[in-house]
Amino acid sequence: MSAPLVEARGITKILDGVVPVTLVRDISLAIAPREFVAITGPSGSGKSSLLYLLGLLDLPTSGDVLIDGRSTSQMSEEERAAVRLTRLGFVFQFHFLLPEFSITENVALPMRALGRLPAQAIIKRAQELLGSIGLGDHLHKTPDQLSGGQRQRVAVARALANDPPLILADEPTGSLDSVATGQVFELLRDLVTAHGKSVVAVTHDLDLARQMQRRLHVVDGRLATDERLTPVEN
Repeated sequence: MSAPLVEARGITKILDGVVPVTLVRDISLAIAPREFVAITGPSGSGKSSLLYLLGLLDLPTSGDVLIDGRSTSQMSEEERAAVRLTRLGFVFQFHFLLPEFSITENVALPMRALGRLPAQAIIKRAQELLGSIGLGDHLHKTPDQLSGGQRQRVAVARALANDPPLILADEPTGSLDSVATGQVFELLRDLVTAHGKSVVAVTHDLDLARQMQRRLHVVDGRLATDERLTPVEN
C-alpha cells in the first residue's frame, strides 16, 4: 500500500479562553494517494477544524500531522507555508478569488508565489488549467463576470496550479445550486479518477458523501466512524 500523503497522529485542538473549547479530540487517520474522502458530521462537530489541521492552516494543541511522512509539529511557519504551497491545494465554500484580477491571474497567483516557472509559462499553465475545466472562453473575465459555479471551478483550478497531490475542500458546493453542485462534484471526482489526486472534502450533503470512496464522520470533535464506501480505483 502507498505511503500516506497526510497522517494525523492523536491530534487535539483546544481553544483557550475562560472556558476552553475542544474542537478536535485525539483523532488519528491517514489519507492515501488517489482517495476521495468525505468529512461529515453535525454543525459544530469539528469537521472544518479537522480539515484545517490536516492542511496546516491551524496547529494542533497536541499530536502531530505528517505530510509525506514528515512531522510538521517542529517545522517553522516558513517551512509549513512551503509545504502548503507545494503539496496541498485548497478550495473553500466561498471561492476567495481576487475581484480586481482576471481569472487567469487568479489561477496564476500560487505559481507566482512558488516562483519555479517564468512568467510566460505561468500564464500558459493557468490558461490550460482553465481550459481543462471548460472556462477557456472566459480567460480574461473577472470573477464577478462569472456564475457561482464557474467561480468555484476557477477556485479548483487555482488549487491545482502547483500540481499538489492532495486537495482539501471545505464545503466546496455549500453555496451552489443543484446544477453547479453536480458540476463541481464531478470535477473533484475527476481529479481522483483521471488525474490521480486525493481529495478530502468537508460536506453537509450526505447524498454527495455517499458517492465518495470513504467517509469520516465526526461527532463532538471525535472521529466516530471511518467507513470505506467504494473501492479506491486503480
